Amino acid sequence: MEFALTDEQRALQDAVQSYLRDRFGQQQVRDVYENPDTDGVPASLWKSMGEQGWLAVLVPEEHEGMGMGLLDASVIARCFGAGTVPGPWLGTVLVGEALRLAGSKEQQAELVPRLAAGEVKGVVALLRAGSSPTPAAAPATATGGALSGDLGLVEYAGAADTLVVAAQDGLYLVDPKAAGVTITARHALDRTTRLDSVVLDGAPGTRLEESTPEALQELLDRAAVLAAADLTGIARKALTDTVEYDKTRVQFGKPVGSFQAIKHDLADLHVTVTMAEHAATYAAHALDLAAPDKDVAVSVAKSKASDAANAATSAMIQYHGGIGYTWEHDAHFYFKRCKRLEPAYGDSSQHRERIARLLIDGALGSVGSAPSSGGTATTQGTGVAAGAA
Repeated sequence: MEFALTDEQRALQDAVQSYLRDRFGQQQVRDVYENPDTDGVPASLWKSMGEQGWLAVLVPEEHEGMGMGLLDASVIARCFGAGTVPGPWLGTVLVGEALRLAGSKEQQAELVPRLAAGEVKGVVALLRAGSSPTPAAAPATATGGALSGDLGLVEYAGAADTLVVAAQDGLYLVDPKAAGVTITARHALDRTTRLDSVVLDGAPGTRLEESTPEALQELLDRAAVLAAADLTGIARKALTDTVEYDKTRVQFGKPVGSFQAIKHDLADLHVTVTMAEHAATYAAHALDLAAPDKDVAVSVAKSKASDAANAATSAMIQYHGGIGYTWEHDAHFYFKRCKRLEPAYGDSSQHRERIARLLIDGALGSVGSAPSSGGTATTQGTGVAAGAA
């Protein structure tokens, strides 16, 4: 099996990394972190996301987007994870995906171009807290177009212009400022985001006209893959920084990275992180091509990425010694972001249960039958999805 980004995807990756290195580095992240009473969306960063096309990556060209695939979006998500980037990029992209999957042509034309340009910030509420990522876990009920339900914690709800809510009969667009919507700011462990509790009590909503359970499941799967990509970015950055630090930190007259216990653990972590990266890449590719094993691939990716990021960020703190536990060091940025994203769109145990259920039900299909061409990554067979589980 071979995975490789195209030249265009490498150029996209280089552009995002260059921007974050030169214009939105860790000092800018820390500014957001240390000012929790702001909306957490730096104006210059958000403007750049719109100008660079990062908000439009999945938007069809007919709606002024880039018309790219989920694998391209996952390249951006991975860079954002490595840079602990704040802002509702994921929510806005997912609102666009909800409209693409379930909206009418008129609904798409009205809102999608504005999402792509960054004129509108979007967020989603798709699952009850702690629920497995299935349509049955929709957090709201709808009666005559009025929505009610406790949506739990929703990222950036207070800064959003539009909200996509999953109800038992489909997806709805809700104005966060409408009557019947109560938004209360909460303190987040990970201050690279903002969390708000959202309760709907007869709030007016507009149903996306093509909503189906299949469309919601596809949206949940795409959200899980983008969260997995972010987690792999966190994991790789945490591991890389730890290795570099342990090459120079000296104890007992030697770099601590030369001690066998640390060296072997970091080598094992490299394998773990690499497997998670491949799983996330394949899952995005599988969804882009609607491969027979895409459902399993999604759950493998999310579970692998969550475990890898948890292990890498924990090791980062431990193997940096005392400084790794301080507020002044950046290690806690990665650890806390990991803890936020681990349960997002299904945690490891929920996705492993899904893998088992799919395999038992025979939903994997014919192993080795996934398309090996026509996408943006080259794959042969389904070894990542089947073998990594």
